[in-house]
Amino acid sequence: MSTTAIAANKTAGGNAAFHNFNNDFAHVQDPNERRRLALAEIDKAPFGWYHVRACVVAGIGFFTDSYDIFAINLVTAMLGIAFFQNKVSKGTIPSESDTAIKVATSGGTVLGQLGFGYLADVVGRKKMYGLELIIIIFATLAQALSSPSHAVSIVGLIIFWRVLMGIGIGGDYPLSSIITSEFATTKWRGAMMNAVFAMQGIGQFTAAMLALIVTAGFKESLLTGSKASTCTGVCQLAVDKMWRIIIGFGAVPGCVALYYRLTIPETPRYTFDVARDVEQASEDANAYMHGKSSGHPDEITRVTAMQQQSPALEIPKASMRDFLQHYGQWKHGKVLLGTAGSWFFLDVAYYGLGLNNSIILAAIGYSGGHNMYEIFYRTAVGNLIITCAGAIPGYWVSVATIDTLGRKPIQIMGFAILTILFVVIGFAYHHLSGHALLALYVLAQFFFNFGPNSTTFIVPGECFPTRYRSTSHGFSAASGKVGAIIAQVVFGPLRTRGAKHGATGAAASPWINHIMQIFALFMLAGLLTSFLIPETKRKTLEELAGEVPGTPNYDPALGGGHPKTSDEASATPHANNEKLV
Repeated sequence: MSTTAIAANKTAGGNAAFHNFNNDFAHVQDPNERRRLALAEIDKAPFGWYHVRACVVAGIGFFTDSYDIFAINLVTAMLGIAFFQNKVSKGTIPSESDTAIKVATSGGTVLGQLGFGYLADVVGRKKMYGLELIIIIFATLAQALSSPSHAVSIVGLIIFWRVLMGIGIGGDYPLSSIITSEFATTKWRGAMMNAVFAMQGIGQFTAAMLALIVTAGFKESLLTGSKASTCTGVCQLAVDKMWRIIIGFGAVPGCVALYYRLTIPETPRYTFDVARDVEQASEDANAYMHGKSSGHPDEITRVTAMQQQSPALEIPKASMRDFLQHYGQWKHGKVLLGTAGSWFFLDVAYYGLGLNNSIILAAIGYSGGHNMYEIFYRTAVGNLIITCAGAIPGYWVSVATIDTLGRKPIQIMGFAILTILFVVIGFAYHHLSGHALLALYVLAQFFFNFGPNSTTFIVPGECFPTRYRSTSHGFSAASGKVGAIIAQVVFGPLRTRGAKHGATGAAASPWINHIMQIFALFMLAGLLTSFLIPETKRKTLEELAGEVPGTPNYDPALGGGHPKTSDEASATPHANNEKLV
């Protein structure tokens, strides 16, 4: 094979964290054989430091996402002191503004999950990966530098930037999931994807830790304010600095991972199954080696190469008609229904459980205080305790067992246990002591993360064909965030229904027990939808897509939606093993 032909088969990118497997087989002429060899190399690769580095690069994004989402829960009280120090609000942010700021991120996340998910299937993973991190970094710094004016309130500014930041966070869900999935070794794919997702727990821990650090740093100033309404002067100035430091730090880890994200190669599965543009890939590879962003091949040569190679691959092209035809079949449509439905039911209760946080903190003695230093200190330490007690252990137990127990059993077990826990919390709420409620809360956090919170992220990144994998993951993730919005907008205000003005503690949340009962029903619904998803443990992505003959998932109706004739099969001897459903 000529040097020019070999170069034409190469694709752009490659670094220490993401090896370019496609270029290892650029000398093989038959595109179907090259595809088979390259994907087998990825699937059978022994687990090594390369995989660890890949997980870290993707995981830093989720660390940043979780940090930014969790930090706002600690920051809104500070915003009240910094910008609502008047006779009406008395240093406390209005509840409507508090809810709007928190929901803004989820709203932006839905847009990002749908938009980035679709675009990653249309223009490629490589072109989109890193862009979402740039958006997050920019919006995070913009928040930290925001100040109100006569024309614009601080709430409006924060909401605007958090919607934009949410779009970036949303883009990270499908991109990090499918890129990790498509580069992972089959044996440990679940653990790699779960380790990426488990960085959320580390992000929550870091947000609480940084809040503790800045509280200690401004201790002397905070001691001058006995409560929010009297935190003025140096106390108010200190709080204004504190929230900006906490929010601004969210941009730091993103900057660390940005280079690796921008220089990853296109995943071989996308290059083979969707792009099919070898000539452009050749020029892009040459441009990459010379530090340029893209190549500019001769259009006639490029079109000729595409015409010659597309028929040889015989892989269905993505289109609205093909999408509807694919998911119009119950065996494929039920999987999308299962992943989206499970994630929706999960997130309603997952975000709704946070409504108990103030009550839990009070139960363990980490709420209130004699001055602003004690208040912020106890809030930070309390959040550290409840994060370490349930969330972080749940994530990493899931990482350790996901490839041995399997995704489906863990998800079904998690939903079943959570149904029972929410029934107990809901119907025995007024008979539970503070410590009993804390124990149930920690158990719920553990089985959320050693359960559906992890599996709903992993399975959509595995069970769909390459041409729709990112779109389908984005749709499933967006369904979950819609559930989160419902938890914050509907169940948040419902919690205080019937509460008397000025009530505190349990009296401020008279409807909380009924909400927990409703969440038990959502967990039961999640349990039922879990039976629609396939078990993906130790199966290649091609097997899950139905491409491998002799496997339970195999569908002979391939190559444009019709079974191949014997003449077609003999003309492309390797295609039967390589086509997508």
